[in-house]
Amino acid sequence: MRFTRPRDLLIPAVLTGLLVDLLLRIGYEQLPPLPTLAGSSLGLLAVIEAVFGYSLRARIARRPGTRPVAALTAARAVALAKASSLLGAIMLGGWLAVIVYALPKRDQFPAAGSDTTSAIIGACCAAALIAAALWLEYCCRTPGRPDEPLDDEQRRHAA
Repeated sequence: MRFTRPRDLLIPAVLTGLLVDLLLRIGYEQLPPLPTLAGSSLGLLAVIEAVFGYSLRARIARRPGTRPVAALTAARAVALAKASSLLGAIMLGGWLAVIVYALPKRDQFPAAGSDTTSAIIGACCAAALIAAALWLEYCCRTPGRPDEPLDDEQRRHAA
């Protein structure tokens, strides 16, 4: 399995953005206003994954006072991180499409102003989810891989 690169998330984000933009052009007038905190659940997921990544990193590095991590737990965390980064990319593309469409239409449609605010909050939370998912995936790397430099603690244990 290969770790997710940020550029791997670009295609789903762009495709989703184009699709959402097309749908907004077809029927934006019939849509109800977006709830202001519609994308905030992604922010909550980002916080949970960042904390989980920090915890796993310490356990995988076998720092004193931590329990070792089962290989299956690490594999599940990587799967969660991959799925979350993809979800974040898709949602970021969608929220950015709403921003691009609604921002210039604030004078034309009364709901466009609040939709812009909702989309900005959603885009920020989606970006945070991508960052947290990539962090969680990074934290699941096995210490001492040849492509990764050792930190001071790992050097002491290897000697």
